Amino acid sequence: MASPTNMLAEEQVHCSICLDVFTNPVSIPCGHNFCMACIGGYWKSSSLFMCPMCKKTFFKQPDISINTVLREIAEQFKEMRIKPVLKQQQSQYQHEIPEKLPEELPLDIPELIPPSKPFIEGVSCDVCTGPQQQAVKSCLVCLTSYCEEHLRTHTARFTKHKLIEPVQNLEDRMCKKHERLLELFCKKDQIMVCVLCTEMDHRAHYTVPVEREWSEKKALLRKTEVEVQQMIQERLKKVEDIKHCIELNKDSALREIEDSVQVFSNLVRMVQKAQAELVLAIEEKQRKTERWAQGLIEELEQEIALLKTRNSEIEHLSHTDDHIYFLQNLPTLINHPQTKDWTEAYVPTDQCLGTIRRAVSKLEQTLEEEIEILADNVDVTLDPDTANPWLQLSEDRRQLRHLGAWQDLPDTPERFDTVVITMGREGMTSGRHYWEVQVGEKDDWYLGVAKTSVKRKGRIAISTSQGYWALAMKKGQEYRVSSSPPLILAVNPKLKKVGVYVDFEEGQVSFYDAISKSHIYTFMDSFQEKLYPFFYLYCCDKASDILSICPVAEITHNKQC
Repeated sequence: MASPTNMLAEEQVHCSICLDVFTNPVSIPCGHNFCMACIGGYWKSSSLFMCPMCKKTFFKQPDISINTVLREIAEQFKEMRIKPVLKQQQSQYQHEIPEKLPEELPLDIPELIPPSKPFIEGVSCDVCTGPQQQAVKSCLVCLTSYCEEHLRTHTARFTKHKLIEPVQNLEDRMCKKHERLLELFCKKDQIMVCVLCTEMDHRAHYTVPVEREWSEKKALLRKTEVEVQQMIQERLKKVEDIKHCIELNKDSALREIEDSVQVFSNLVRMVQKAQAELVLAIEEKQRKTERWAQGLIEELEQEIALLKTRNSEIEHLSHTDDHIYFLQNLPTLINHPQTKDWTEAYVPTDQCLGTIRRAVSKLEQTLEEEIEILADNVDVTLDPDTANPWLQLSEDRRQLRHLGAWQDLPDTPERFDTVVITMGREGMTSGRHYWEVQVGEKDDWYLGVAKTSVKRKGRIAISTSQGYWALAMKKGQEYRVSSSPPLILAVNPKLKKVGVYVDFEEGQVSFYDAISKSHIYTFMDSFQEKLYPFFYLYCCDKASDILSICPVAEITHNKQC
């Protein structure tokens, strides 16, 4: 009697997924058979529970049962025809098959198994039917992940199958079109391809083994990693800078709060003082008016008494029948007694009208001026690297003097070589700033701010169009500002000390008479770069008096006074 294997064609004992002889064949409800590991792996890689043969879809993972008859036939088929099957598999996967049968393999099988490495979390064995064990290897030929126990059986049979560290989604490593391993990389299309792809769609393309491309791309990745780490460090530094700025901002806010409390306390005292003075002035004016009115009343009462006396005399004379007496006394009574003309006399009732309005107006002006100069007092020092060689700076960099003689100084890019200008060392990119300069009796100077990119070599026009916002005294004759064209100002009395106020965000530069606290002029502009205090001093080639920058302590004291 013929054995079952003699009546079966070879393809009838092949799994349609791995194209190999069944291993642990199982049947699914539609009647088709597959290796247990193959159908399990297929369903894991798909979002649907579908039969690979008839495409029947199940709503949930169906129950599978081991086909014992088919398993026995498959085992007999393997025993009787293992060599032809292995040769066919060798052609299918381009691998060599050992000439020895599984039974003839050495018993020291663990030597064939690569050393175990730490499990990759989340990758389970596809063959385990009970509790799934962690996979230690994945086979690129079987598209199956194996635990250590099932790997021994696999390695014993398929020593040439390519094993890798356990991974998910093994089907992603196979060519979708040819179902071959993606082992080459197409340089032109920048994709992974299989051997058959190089004979068809990528015939004329330059391909390299994926290992070589991996090495090249890994080097590129290292470079990218270094760049990313550098970007991280730059951003960490930026975070630290921003945190530092936040701390500086807190300190600045605290100082500003303290200054504002001080200024408004002064204003409250000024208001209270002004109120007291106003009340005293009104009361004094009222008393003065009352005394004057009382004098008028007394004078009027004296005239009334005189007129009453005259009236009594007239009445007495009018009743007499003595003709001689009447005519003798009539001349003295016929004329009115000497009195004042009271027609225009009046007592003003609104002498205090407008007093309050004037006082409040004055307070408003004072408040505006105090708030306007509520700024960080800047401790300005002069920058010797920018000073024209005709100018001499003091050791503390707070005083400036025209020597009347040229000094041999290095011609640095920052230095003004023709115009007698020097700039401050401290620049401004934000905030409000205030400083004062003692100009004394000097009669040719400029004070203000300049942007960092102003021209420093050759002849220079000091104007807003060139980046200068300044107040000037020219040849002792007139005050002007560096508008374009220059604007002449009427300033009286002569300035001795000038206050400079800068609000960077508002684009404001204002000048004040620091002694009288009166406003002189304000520029309104938009600042796009760093600003520096600047100073111009010219004295017709003769040694000049000193131009001094007031220390912060002196400015603060003057503000409090």
